[in-house]
Amino acid sequence: MIGFRLLLVVIFTVLTVYTLVVITNHGINLLPVFFGDMAQMAWPGQFNLDFMCFLALSALWVAWRHQFSGAGLALGVLAFFGGAVFLSVYLFIHSFKVNNNLVALLLGPSRVNNQ
Repeated sequence: MIGFRLLLVVIFTVLTVYTLVVITNHGINLLPVFFGDMAQMAWPGQFNLDFMCFLALSALWVAWRHQFSGAGLALGVLAFFGGAVFLSVYLFIHSFKVNNNLVALLLGPSRVNNQ
């Protein structure tokens, strides 16, 4: 679990620094660029569409893990818009909450306790 947590810290740090550099150099106007690439029907758009599908799956998993509660739905929205920056923090925090239990991390502690 230490290696996994270290990976999460690296992901968070690299993406945060990279994002800050991009915002500094190009502004925070992501959506027109993101969807504009998709509208062009070229490889950058294909990558963006693929990535957006991963974001949707991440959001669905987070909401499901919290049994689609109000908090789970809110966290799902954060997962969709926050991407790997959000998910790295989320998994880092919850890896401690479940005492290194990977099954509980993936399924949620309530599902593990009910089995």
